[in-house]
Amino acid sequence: MNDKHQVPVPPAGGDAVEACVTCAACAGGCASCGVRSNLHSHNYLADVPGSDGHCDIVEVHFKNTRRGFYRNSNNLPLREGDWVAVEANPGHDIGQVALTGMLVKMQMKRVNLRADAEILRVFRKARPIDMERYEEAKAREQDTMIRSRQIALDLGLKMKIGDVEYQGDGNKAIFYYIADERVDFRQLIKVLADVFKIRVEMKQIGARQEAGRIGGIGPCGRPLCCASWMTNFVSVATSAARYQDISLNPQKLAGQCAKLKCCINFEVDTYVEASKKMPPRDVILETKDAQYFHFKSDVIKREMTYSTQKNSPLGAITISVERVREVMTLNAAGVKPDRLQADGDLREQEMKAFGDILGQDSISRFDKKKKKKKARADRGGEGEKPRQPRESQESREPREPRGERQERPSRQQQASGERRQRDNRQRQQNSPQGGEQAQQRRPQQDRNNRRQRPRNQRQDNRPRGDRGNANANGDAKRGE
Repeated sequence: MNDKHQVPVPPAGGDAVEACVTCAACAGGCASCGVRSNLHSHNYLADVPGSDGHCDIVEVHFKNTRRGFYRNSNNLPLREGDWVAVEANPGHDIGQVALTGMLVKMQMKRVNLRADAEILRVFRKARPIDMERYEEAKAREQDTMIRSRQIALDLGLKMKIGDVEYQGDGNKAIFYYIADERVDFRQLIKVLADVFKIRVEMKQIGARQEAGRIGGIGPCGRPLCCASWMTNFVSVATSAARYQDISLNPQKLAGQCAKLKCCINFEVDTYVEASKKMPPRDVILETKDAQYFHFKSDVIKREMTYSTQKNSPLGAITISVERVREVMTLNAAGVKPDRLQADGDLREQEMKAFGDILGQDSISRFDKKKKKKKARADRGGEGEKPRQPRESQESREPREPRGERQERPSRQQQASGERRQRDNRQRQQNSPQGGEQAQQRRPQQDRNNRRQRPRNQRQDNRPRGDRGNANANGDAKRGE
C-alpha cells in the first residue's frame, strides 16, 4: 500500500472509496495527477468485453513493494482501489486491490509464480473496525524500528534494520534488515517477541531494495527509478561507464544506495552499437609533420581527438570520423597529407573561456579589491593638504640593523640596577672621602629625580616636623 499517496475516505453509503491526496479524484496513479509508483499497474484490458469474468484471482498490494495474489472464493464484487481483509498466517491482513481480471494471470506469469503454489483467500471487504486496527498498527512501525535497532546494537549484531511492517491485525511484524555477512539473529527474535508481544519475521533485503522502499529524489530531479517503476534489479558494472566515456568518479557513479546507478545500463546498448561504427582506435595517423595517436572519442558527435603523444593531450586536434577514415585510406596507399585537418577546417581551435552564468565561480572572487587612490592637491583636488616632500637619502639618519638594536630592559633588570646604584651610593657615604662628595652631589641629584618623576610620586625631603605642621595648616585652612 502506498500510504503516502492514498488515504481511505469513508462515503455515506458505507463502502470504502479511495481518494488521491494529490487530486482527490482517484485511487492512485491517475492520469489527472500523474503520480505513479512501482505498485501501480494499469489494466489495459479493462475496456475489452468479457475480460473480468474469467479470473477469480486478484492482486493485492501492501506497504511499499510487498504484493500478493489472493483467490476471491466468495465472489465479492471487487474493483481496483478496494480495501480488503485477506488470509494471513496467523490472523488476517489488510491490503488494497490493485488488479483484477485476465491481466492478473499475465502478472502471475511475469513474477514467476509457480502453478502449484498455495493461493490464500480474500475474506471480506475491510470494515471500519478493521481499518482502525490497521491504522493503530501502522502508527507503531516507526517506534518499533528505532527500538529494534538499539536492541540489535546491544546484542552486537552487524546488521541494520531498515524497515518494519505490521500485519493488518497487529499480531505479527516483518523486520527488513541489511547485512553484509551471515547473521545469527535467533536471540534477537526472542528479545523482539518478548518486548513487543508479537510474532516476528525477519527478511533480508539489499541496498537497492532498501532505497526503493524508502524512496527519494535522484540527481536528475525525478523520483528514484527503484521507487517508481523498477521491479527487478540488474547488476551494473563499471564497463558500462567506460563505454559511455563517463568519468570513473565513485561519487558521481554511486546512487543513494551506495551502489552503481541503475540508469548507467539504460543507454549502454546504444553506445555499444554506435562505437562499432567508429574507426579503430589503435591506428596511428601519419602526416608530413608528425604522427598522431588516438586520445578520446565522442560517439554522439562522431568526432575523434588525436594528439602527438600517446597519453597526453599535447597538440590535440579534433576531427570528424569521415576525415579519420580519409587519412587512414591515404596512409594505406603510402601518402602522407600535409596536415591532419581537412582543407575546409583550418580554423584554429580556440580555448573557450569558462562559462559562468551566475558569476559565482570566478577564480579571483576571493582576491582583495584595490582601493582607489585619493586625488592629489596638485591634480585639482580641493580642500586637501599638499603632501610634504620626502626627505632625501642623505638627510635621513642611518637606522640600526634589526639584529644590532638594543632591547629595552625588563622591570626586573631595572630594579636590580637601581639596587646596585643604591649600594654603591651607600659605600661612598660610609667611606671618609666619599662622604663629603656625596653630600655635595646629593642636592643636585634630588632636584633631577624630582623633575623626572610625576607630581604624585615626588618625595617630600622636608623634616618630619615641618611636614606635620604643613598638614595641620592645610587642614585648618580647609576647615575655615
